[in-house]
Formats: sequence, structure tokens, C-alpha cells
Amino acid sequence: MPEQDHTPPWKAEAEAHKRAMPLQRLTGNGMDYADVVELYRLVDDGTPWSDAAEHLGDIGLARATDAIGAGHSVTAISWYRAAAACYRVGQVPLPDDREQKRRMYRKLIDSYGAAGSLEDPPVEHVEIPWGDGALCGWLLRPPGVAAPPTVIVMGGFDGWREEYHVGATYLRDRGLAVLLVDGPGQGETRLFQGITMDHTVDAAFSAMIDYLIADNRVGDTVAIWGNSMGGFLAALVASRDSRVAACVVNGGTNRPAEILDRFHRFTSKIQPLLGIDNPEAASAAMNEYVLTPDELRHLTSPLLLLHGTPDRVFLIENARTLFDQAGTGDKTFLEWADGDHCIYNHSHEKHVLVADWLADRLARAAR
Repeated sequence: MPEQDHTPPWKAEAEAHKRAMPLQRLTGNGMDYADVVELYRLVDDGTPWSDAAEHLGDIGLARATDAIGAGHSVTAISWYRAAAACYRVGQVPLPDDREQKRRMYRKLIDSYGAAGSLEDPPVEHVEIPWGDGALCGWLLRPPGVAAPPTVIVMGGFDGWREEYHVGATYLRDRGLAVLLVDGPGQGETRLFQGITMDHTVDAAFSAMIDYLIADNRVGDTVAIWGNSMGGFLAALVASRDSRVAACVVNGGTNRPAEILDRFHRFTSKIQPLLGIDNPEAASAAMNEYVLTPDELRHLTSPLLLLHGTPDRVFLIENARTLFDQAGTGDKTFLEWADGDHCIYNHSHEKHVLVADWLADRLARAAR
């Protein structure tokens, strides 16, 4: 008889969360190392993932409040961001209808916003009208730069825009503005505006470009940087909107549904993204999102594609197909032989390469 697995369900769940959100991803995207270690310790001892992360977020929030009281605004910014990272990480596994998810996401928004309000210029929460609601994001502007180019940055199936704050700082340090956004089916846009992803998703991102061009504090040069499934979206938008001045695809693919070929349970992430309750219907709908050769030949803006050779979320051969079929004459493919999904394990190197590439391309486009 095969040996039975006697791992308690809570332990198996804790290990699954740690695999999905490993140390390099959490620290590379803004979570304090000590918080990651303590989160892992708490869940290993039996505390539910979301409870443990919310507890750590509350500690960071209290420290931020103390720092404000002591007149230490720079310290307060750091603790607000640490708290926001804990809340973001903690709410990920919770279903949308759980009160705890919405509570933690509100804390995430409030903490991140409190940090941004203390900066100069302040980070601003923006709502771009779309359908019956709004596309929600954060606008970060570099100090002392008039009408800077702007980079739209977004994530993938989970799509928590604040995860990309660290990468945004590299762009801002180079004189670029950043719109961290939750697109249709993602983050705040889904949870509190009720907007899910459908085949008008490219038009939603074009509405963001309209919004940025109309804002005279930033310039009319706009690039797009998508991570994971967001890389597919970035390439889709760049293929359909000629105003995209440069496109970055990090850990992306030409067919997001490929993940279901290997990980069938991932359908549970696709259902809320698309707003489809039936798993079979959600899978079928996701399979309709494909970047065809005819579509990609219209991607004529400069293209940077980053991918890890062993990535099993999206296979490197599909990323290579996207790259090869793109119509632009200015394209660069960067591959890491040991790179994990979205190159979390080379975070600083990735951010430097992307930021410098975008700064160079957007400087040319803005002339």
C-alpha cells in the first residue's frame, strides 16, 4: 500500500502559501525581511496566513502612528509601507466575499495612501471612470520634473498594484512618473468598483492613457509595463494603441490560459478576474485571450521582454513566441537561466535594467 500523507490540512495550506509567496518575491516587492520571517513562523505554528499577516500589518501601522507623533515623518513612511505590504500579502488567499479580505484591503489602501501623502510630491489616489465604476490607481510623480513621461504598471491574475511600488521607485528616481493601476478584474477596481475583465480590457487601458495625456502635470508620452499575466495585457494594449511609447513584458505570455494546462486549480484565480462563477466557463473564457501573429505584428513600439528559463507559470517558449512575432524593430529579450517567475530572485538587477531601458526609450520618444 502507498504510504499515507498525514500532513495536517492547515500545515499543507501554510506550505502552499509559502510556495506561492516565497521570500524573494515578498522582500523584492517591499515586505520587510523580519516580517516575512515572522509570518512564516506564525503560519508554521498554526496561525492562519491572513490572520498572521494582518497582525503584523497592525504592528507596523502602530509604529507609523508613533513615528508621526514623534515628528519622524520619514520613519512613518517606511512603517506605513511595511504595514501595507503585510496587508497586501495577507489578503491574497481570501475570497472576495470575505469581510476580512475587504477589511484588509481597506487597511492596505489607507496605509499606502498615508505613506504617499507624506511624500513630495504626494502619491495620489486616482479613479478613472470606466463603465459603471472606475479604474483605480496611484499616481507617483518625480520631484522637480515638469511634465515627465509616465509608465503604467500593473500585475497579473492577482493584480495587487502596490506590489510594484519598489519597481516604481526606480522609475521615479530616473525622472519618470508612474501610474500603479488595478485594471479590470484586479485589486481595488474589482473589489470595490465591481469591474471585471472582458474583451474591452485594452480599451480600459487606453482610457488610462487618455487620462494621463489630459493631466498637464505629466507629459503625453506614456509607456506600459506588465508583470505576469499583466505582461500579456501590456503587449495587447501596445498592439492596439499606437500611443504606447514603449512596452515591457516581465514574465508574460502570448496565451495566459497556458497556466491551466499545468495547474488546473488555478481556475479559482481566473473566476474572480473574469467575474465568472462556473469554473469550466471561466476556463473557456480565458482561452479566448490569445495574442495572434496578426495582432503582434501591430506591436511596433520598443519592446523589452524578461523571462526566467525554468518558469513554469508561463513557459519561456511562449514568451519567445510573443517576442519573435512582435512587429517592432527595437526589441530586447533578457533571459535568466535560474530566473523564477517574474525574476523575483534577481529583483534589483531586474528593476535597474527595466528602469534604465524605459528612461532611455522615453527620453527619445519625448524629444
